[in-house]
Amino acid sequence: MNNKFDALKDDDSGDHDQNEENSTQKDGEKEKMERDKSQSSSKRKVEQFWRFYSHMVRPGDLTGHSDFHLFKEGIKPMWEDDANKNGGKWIIRLRKGLASRCWENLILAMLGEQFMVGEEICGAVVSVRFQEDIISIWNKTASDQATTARIRDTLRRVLNLPPNTIMEYKTHTDSIKAWEEFHGLVNSSGR
Repeated sequence: MNNKFDALKDDDSGDHDQNEENSTQKDGEKEKMERDKSQSSSKRKVEQFWRFYSHMVRPGDLTGHSDFHLFKEGIKPMWEDDANKNGGKWIIRLRKGLASRCWENLILAMLGEQFMVGEEICGAVVSVRFQEDIISIWNKTASDQATTARIRDTLRRVLNLPPNTIMEYKTHTDSIKAWEEFHGLVNSSGR
């Protein structure tokens, strides 16, 4: 007998189907237990988040110039962070009065993993300004056009945006260059 399956070849007891059925049933039960465990863990995370979130001021209730950042654990809301440096962000400018609803829909979609892009989402920002509010979602890989398109399409759906809504994708590299130029650290030729 060379492997564990050789023993089955010589056994004429007729129990093969029973053993295979029991093994398949156990595998199915294991998978279900793992899935239930994962869903239970996700549910606990959402409940914990909601307990915290329910006590926060909503973006629409803020006055002046404010930013809320919600990023995955270990990722800083900075272009230079290792998780962000090769990425970018989708930017949506909203008229006043929409930020609270859109922000809540966005973060719930992130928590519920509705974007279906694996670990690609880094975080989100809502920026309250005087004339408008801005929501952005940051991702890890700006060069992955299929993923950035999926994020855009999911954003449109979860925020219930009209088809004519302008959405801008900006790489963090471009953001850094623009910031440096604005602050006079380099001229437009890059020197």
